[in-house]
Amino acid sequence: MSDSASGPARSPAIIDSRLIALDADLGSDKESVITALADRLTAAGRATDRDALAGAVLDRETKSATGLPGGIAIPHCRHETITTPSLGFARLSPKVDFGAPDGPADLVFLIAAPEGAGADHMRLLTALARALVRPDFVTALRDAPGPDDVIALVEDVLPAAPAAMPVGATAGSADRSQQAPEPEPSERSVVAVTACPTGIAHTYMAADALTAAAERAGVALHVETQGSSGSTPIPASVIAAADAVIFATDVGVKGKERFAGKPVIASGVKRAINEPDVMVAEALRAGADPNAPRVEAGATDTTGDTDSADLGWGTRLRQILLTGVSYMIPFVAAGGLLIALGFLFGGYDISDSASTIVVDNSLTNLPDGGLAIYLGAVLYQIGSLAFSFLVPALAGYIAYAIADRPGLAPGFTAGAVAVFVGAGFIGGLVGGLIAGFAALWVGRIPLPTWARGLMPVVIIPLLASLIVGGLMFLVLGRPLAAITTGLTDWLNGLSGGSAVALGVILGLMMCFDLGGPVNKAAYAFAVAGLDVSNHASLQIMAAVMAAGMVPPLAMALSSQVRPRLYSAAERENGKAAWLLGASFISEGAIPFAAADPFRVIPSMMLGGAVTGGIIMATDVTLSAPHGGIFVVFAMDRVLWFFVALVVGTVVAALSVTLAKEFTRSESRSPAAPEAGSQPAAV
Repeated sequence: MSDSASGPARSPAIIDSRLIALDADLGSDKESVITALADRLTAAGRATDRDALAGAVLDRETKSATGLPGGIAIPHCRHETITTPSLGFARLSPKVDFGAPDGPADLVFLIAAPEGAGADHMRLLTALARALVRPDFVTALRDAPGPDDVIALVEDVLPAAPAAMPVGATAGSADRSQQAPEPEPSERSVVAVTACPTGIAHTYMAADALTAAAERAGVALHVETQGSSGSTPIPASVIAAADAVIFATDVGVKGKERFAGKPVIASGVKRAINEPDVMVAEALRAGADPNAPRVEAGATDTTGDTDSADLGWGTRLRQILLTGVSYMIPFVAAGGLLIALGFLFGGYDISDSASTIVVDNSLTNLPDGGLAIYLGAVLYQIGSLAFSFLVPALAGYIAYAIADRPGLAPGFTAGAVAVFVGAGFIGGLVGGLIAGFAALWVGRIPLPTWARGLMPVVIIPLLASLIVGGLMFLVLGRPLAAITTGLTDWLNGLSGGSAVALGVILGLMMCFDLGGPVNKAAYAFAVAGLDVSNHASLQIMAAVMAAGMVPPLAMALSSQVRPRLYSAAERENGKAAWLLGASFISEGAIPFAAADPFRVIPSMMLGGAVTGGIIMATDVTLSAPHGGIFVVFAMDRVLWFFVALVVGTVVAALSVTLAKEFTRSESRSPAAPEAGSQPAAV
């Protein structure tokens, strides 16, 4: 078989009879189906590692379900173990749930592409995905009597030449012009951008679904597909003539500023596949509504979501705050670990003298105590300086999430003022929000054209910094500082049962969403108050870290003790979860929780609560904000730390094992952790 990307020999390079299973029972869940198809690809020499391929596909499933209406599923991935762009196909009996809104799927295409797949091969793969929105193609797949008939159907929908799919084109229309035609003056016109994280399937299926819906509505629609097979930008003249814009994306829109001022309808990419007619109708209504949401001038996607009437302020606020926390955490991790290393070399007393030692001494003029004390002072001082950016970075990037780059200067200023007045973490949150909205408001002040160039670099930073700084100093600083002081005093006064209760609550939060908003809130609460002179803060840090280590360790233990309860990909994930858990990275448990949230998440929360309670009850302390077992030198009462960790891990592992053993499997739920959520502590 030829691997050429042109001519009739291309199709066998994508699919052959070895990759097809008709009317097959491949298991009762999507993990089993994906593993079986990955096995076929590996046996055919299309991939070098079945488990790695299956794991990559399942990881993509955690980002968003690949089930589509009409009994179709398109699990897909790009991975280094894939040697040849390939399609695996299964017609299932019985059907298996892939998360589609209308029920399980009987037609499953596994789309596998090498990490560096060429554009021609990627176009072949995306052509198939686009064909799956055509009812005639789907019906023919269900009626195909044998593998050769399936291959013929697939070959028929692949492009006759490797030319790029044009903007706004439908499947099989590769001969149309690359440039979208300008609409007639009297014609209603909408432009759209579609993009999914992988850029193989959903991007193009959404484009074709919207195109078909627009044709039914008599609307001219021009789609820019920002996917793996390339993208042709919509001409500026077409955008200017459009009544509205649709953003159907799961990732940021490239070149979003081109659509500034246009009425906008935005959603995830799957809504465009499931409800294209509704989205087109909404876009037309938005185009006629002067009060409809519009694309902000100069805006870029900083949170990964576009402006949309579909996003409530609660959701938007959560995205803004998580952006700030996500950018803050690297300062915490680097600074905190360096501080802990400073303690390792110089002892805890180094915090009182580090700045003096660093200024007055050198490698040729060592202080009393010698090289160890000097290195400890240097490490501690570097860490302290990095850690001091915690609140300014939080506030700065909260403002950035609201107003983009013009919000950075006022945001960092707000954070610095919060530190200065003693408002701490709470002051950073409030100051960042004020700075961001102040920058956004200042940016909307109408100015002459000649002055607009000064807006992002002079006018917005100046006025927004003045606004937020003045409010923080004159109005908000003292009340926020009083709240922070009161909270600190309350924590210092905790003892006995109240301290244990706090440990239980923190443990529950750390294991609730494995890196999502609740987990990050608990972690941010711990690191914001971390102070070696504050005993309660060190207890809280120990409880948060130990509880955050429980989920991956528990899933690793359960998958090893009862391997038959887990798919091959999950067993591989379990092996990696040992190290992830030991390093305080809760992400190791996300694949398990995403596949089976109703049994995994409650079990992990139980284990985390036990660990957090034991930590607080036994007065364990920790002066490092990250590192897991690798910062044991920064722990006090180390034995009890490990007792709490082991007990919680065993409780969680036993709970999830019994739940899987004796209860019926539930389908994936929106309660599962958010796709792409960051690890609990990174």
